[in-house]
Amino acid sequence: MFFTHGRPRATGRDSFLAAMCMALVATNAMSAEKVLYSFQSGSDGANPYAGLIADSAGNLYGTTSGGGQGTCEFGGCGTVFKVSPDGTESVLYSFLGGNDGAMPDGGLVADRAGNLYGTTLEGGGANNDGTIFKLAADGTETVLYAFQGGSDGAFPRGGLIADKKGNFYGTTAAGGSTNCSDGGCGTVYELKSNGQETVLHAFQGGSDGWSPEGNMIVGTAGNLYGTTALGGTNNPNNCGGGDLGCGTVFKVTQSGTESIIYDFQGGSDGWTPEAGLTKDDTGNLYGTTAGGGGAAFCEFGCGTIFKVAADGTETVLYSFQGGTDGWDPVAGVVREKTGDLYGTTIAGGGAHCSHVADGCGTVFKLAPDGTETVLFAFYNSHGRQPAAGLLMGKNGLLYGTTTSGGKHNDGVVFSVKK
Repeated sequence: MFFTHGRPRATGRDSFLAAMCMALVATNAMSAEKVLYSFQSGSDGANPYAGLIADSAGNLYGTTSGGGQGTCEFGGCGTVFKVSPDGTESVLYSFLGGNDGAMPDGGLVADRAGNLYGTTLEGGGANNDGTIFKLAADGTETVLYAFQGGSDGAFPRGGLIADKKGNFYGTTAAGGSTNCSDGGCGTVYELKSNGQETVLHAFQGGSDGWSPEGNMIVGTAGNLYGTTALGGTNNPNNCGGGDLGCGTVFKVTQSGTESIIYDFQGGSDGWTPEAGLTKDDTGNLYGTTAGGGGAAFCEFGCGTIFKVAADGTETVLYSFQGGTDGWDPVAGVVREKTGDLYGTTIAGGGAHCSHVADGCGTVFKLAPDGTETVLFAFYNSHGRQPAAGLLMGKNGLLYGTTTSGGKHNDGVVFSVKK
């Protein structure tokens, strides 16, 4: 379904390029990483692909796409979990893979009453096209909406954003227009507090984009901003050798009018923005592309960190080189008031990871002057392949998840010092 997961990757290592990467990356000592919980692939869950949220007591909440008590094609159907400050994990809900949903790939949002809200990629009934759910504090799960896989959308891979009225906004990677293969080009939708779903924009798969996979953010006047991993108009043959487009940054108004803020060209500017965006006080948008950037080590580029100004001007803040600095940033970045950006790469980080020759991913910091610092390079029991962004916590800590690695190779919840 998700075309970007099959993009070609480099298969060898080059000592010259590795040395060049070492010169480009700040060489300070890695910050200490702590594994807070290591998933066991049983009823406790497995393979978290989404990030975390926290409550005022320091408890962390997230989802796993596998594990739990349900029975799905690749094992369990996923969970909603809590990890307390002392490292105790509690499963708040185990998806069963039927009407209640299956495989939550997105993160959670919470209301003041402690209810959690999220999406599942699959499940929801006969059509199996995903759900929007509510999980009450007592563990009762309610499906607020089950996607039908047609014009209403299908496969909500990203999470939700909420407004003060109790309405939710999100994206589906498929459904909507039938112009695209595999069941549609994707949608931006609104779910009213009364359960009514409205498609604000159905992507057409051309210049307006195709396959939104990340979270959106809300800007001025309630406008929604996000990315599509595919689509756009610029030189699609640069994007992994395919013809599906290089991806876009878009805006959708409350009335449903979509406009393209930036159309990726597939070269040094990057391609395939799989994650959502963050913004600063002046309206600049920040994000990542999984490919592009111009590094020769990766066949189609190792990925970028970019900024898009309100006038649509794109600036590449950093191009990953594919070595110790990391590569393939499939998650977005978080921004500190100082202007520092923090994020993860799913690959790279160095050869100390026995699982993958070029590294199992990184946590990085990008300073306003363009200096990239690897805060931690993942390996083995410390986790591997982080696919989610980071949560900025107290005391200078960053929190996140890895999709694999840990004691049982089913992923971890971790913290890293800035």
